[in-house]
Amino acid sequence: MATARLEIRMRLKTVSLMMALGCIAATLPGCTRVRTYQGYLVDNLLVDSIQPGVDNRESVQGTLGTPTFESQFGTRDWYYVSRNMKQLAFANPAVDAQTILRVRFDTAGNVVGVDRKGMEDIAKLSPKDGKTPTLGRDRGLLEDIFGNIGAVGAAGAGAGGTGGGSGPNGG
Repeated sequence: MATARLEIRMRLKTVSLMMALGCIAATLPGCTRVRTYQGYLVDNLLVDSIQPGVDNRESVQGTLGTPTFESQFGTRDWYYVSRNMKQLAFANPAVDAQTILRVRFDTAGNVVGVDRKGMEDIAKLSPKDGKTPTLGRDRGLLEDIFGNIGAVGAAGAGAGGTGGGSGPNGG
């Protein structure tokens, strides 16, 4: 009888241990690093095959595909943007790598040059306390509500002021 109880306890401990390990194993993937790839996937062999003076818009589109965006002003350069992001669990995603490929064209549509830019050109913006600073006085709520008291009828307001005129007293 005692051995049966001991055997049941051992089985319960084993089952409990297995369930705990299963729960831990199920929650661990939530702590892994998540990588995402956004935009154009850069193939260096294809990019290096584009030759200034030889290729034109059609051949570049056939080689690299449709650009991510096209400049709206000037010479209508094409841009291919690629960004790799990483994120750990519930943290904010961060840029791991970035490539901006610019293909420059002349007015006839022939390739003039191919430029690459990377992480060094990412602008880092840090909003200040969620507020946009503005020019002017920094007033509180009470100053906003009661700030104009006494300003009505001030000097130079015109009506009711003292001064010459052709009225009954001023003449």
